[in-house]
Amino acid sequence: MRARRKVARHGVDVASLEGLSGLSIGRLAADLELSKSGIQTLFKTKENLQLAVAEAAREAFTEAVIRPARTAAPGAARLRALTEHWLAYAEEPLFHGGCFWAASLPDFDSRPGKVRDTLLVHRRTWLAVLAAELRHAVDAHEITELDPDLTAFQIDAVLVATNTELRLGGTDVVAKARRVVDGFLALPH
Repeated sequence: MRARRKVARHGVDVASLEGLSGLSIGRLAADLELSKSGIQTLFKTKENLQLAVAEAAREAFTEAVIRPARTAAPGAARLRALTEHWLAYAEEPLFHGGCFWAASLPDFDSRPGKVRDTLLVHRRTWLAVLAAELRHAVDAHEITELDPDLTAFQIDAVLVATNTELRLGGTDVVAKARRVVDGFLALPH
């Protein structure tokens, strides 16, 4: 089981740079100095490898972004924590190529199948997490009335754009992203 996790985790780094289509059993075997047949035995197919890599990325993302934010109070504070952890996830970055999802979703958005479905579930789950905190903030009168689903979509779009700009060497993009999120979380005057 440890070998499978090691291969899947390295696959996340490769996919964050090259997309899930860039994964190959041969590449991972060479990188990790393992036999191709050993990796083939662990995953059987490239699709199974891609699914395991997507799951490893989801687990790492949850540990780095979602789980730590749960310590903040629900609503605006938790939404801020989620976005701050996401910015750290992209800025540090957790994966060699930055956001795994930003690299992988465009690769599969028009390809029906299990990999696309898995990536879509993660995306929808992330948007639902953001929208739930926005709903809580509206209900608690912490922020002005807004459409939580639309705002979650907008915040996610800003975060993905931030990841792209960070990969391109942008320097003040994190501050810009924070200003956008702050705008959504501001009470009317």
